[in-house]
Amino acid sequence: MKYYIAICEDSDVDRNYLAKLINCWAQQRKHNIKINMFSSAENFLFNYNEEIDFQILFLDIQMGHMDGITMAKKIRKCNSNVQIIFATGYLDYISEGYDVEALHYLIKPVKEEKLFSVLDRAIEKLAKNEKVLNLKFNGEIIRIPIYQIEYAEVFGNYVTIYAFDKFTIKMTLKDLEKQLDERFFRVGRSVLVNLTKINKVTKSEIKICNDILIPIPRGAYDGINKAIINMR
Repeated sequence: MKYYIAICEDSDVDRNYLAKLINCWAQQRKHNIKINMFSSAENFLFNYNEEIDFQILFLDIQMGHMDGITMAKKIRKCNSNVQIIFATGYLDYISEGYDVEALHYLIKPVKEEKLFSVLDRAIEKLAKNEKVLNLKFNGEIIRIPIYQIEYAEVFGNYVTIYAFDKFTIKMTLKDLEKQLDERFFRVGRSVLVNLTKINKVTKSEIKICNDILIPIPRGAYDGINKAIINMR
């Protein structure tokens, strides 16, 4: 498999240094890669429609007119799968990385060992995101990428799966759970939630990325938080 990687960095020195390290990683791991480099967020976005197959994106934060956080938010609106890695000399913006589901922050000067570790994680996540759920729906077989599933809930003999659309299928929640992976956590008897889609957990409810609130049963708070920590 070939991996398409973009580096968006306004410093020629830092941009070339990152590319050199990434190429070393690819040679050691025997991965086939293609690297595209951009000197600004505007330059990247101008070319993005032609290069929509980037799987890993390295972003500087402080760049010219548009900063890396703003650019990442624009990318996330149409691409939830790309692995975003910030490479920066500043820690001030780390909290904003949660809004764009950044994989990691690399602090400049970037260390080879740390970069290799983060790239390994990115490849693992990409492999997970290739998994799909094949289900019969309205007389057709539909393919739902597992990473796109936000949550699922059961009503009687039917399960409704919420992803890029809503699908109600006759099956048990237990049968669905068997087809998913460690990203999913059973909340009480009736709901499965994708831990990677959770924005906030309180004692009474879960808030997922599209602002939907899911009530949680008494005593489930600690278990959900532990599952989130273990998954990461």
